[in-house]
Amino acid sequence: GGSVLASVNDVTAGYWNPAGLGSFGPDRGLQLGAMHAEWFAGIAQFEYLAIAKPINPEKKSALALTVIRLGIDNIPNTINLIGPDGVVNYDNVTEFSAADYGVFLSYGQQIKIKDRALQVGGSAKVVRRVIGTFGNSWGFGVDVGAQYRSDNWQFGLMLRDITTTFNAWTFTLKD
Repeated sequence: GGSVLASVNDVTAGYWNPAGLGSFGPDRGLQLGAMHAEWFAGIAQFEYLAIAKPINPEKKSALALTVIRLGIDNIPNTINLIGPDGVVNYDNVTEFSAADYGVFLSYGQQIKIKDRALQVGGSAKVVRRVIGTFGNSWGFGVDVGAQYRSDNWQFGLMLRDITTTFNAWTFTLKD
């Protein structure tokens, strides 16, 4: 599993394995990537947007910015459905969203070892979580990766969340 860790070499490397950005040579230019997916019959939406650009094509290095959103929208908030007098009032039902946002800044570079290529890279990420007006958090994390190519073999290593992606939550539970 995870074979893409060894083979990724395009704009998606910022997410899968930032070491893949080390394959950006002089023939590569600015790359853009976008995706929308709906899960569970459209209940959850996944959005992906990324941009990658070589910063030193001679050394095969690149920088990428990736933005991800995974959210569930239009969740009914029924906390005020039944009034203090016991009457059900559907006009009191409101909606909220629960979403996670991730922003990754990634760098990858190739390091030549004789006639073979070792690529290394890393991502710094900021994670924002929002649950309606009830709660939200800010977090941060770091990923590092490596790719090694030798003849017909490719190997990849990805250490995701090496900082455990710490999140600091705040809650507003007035109701």
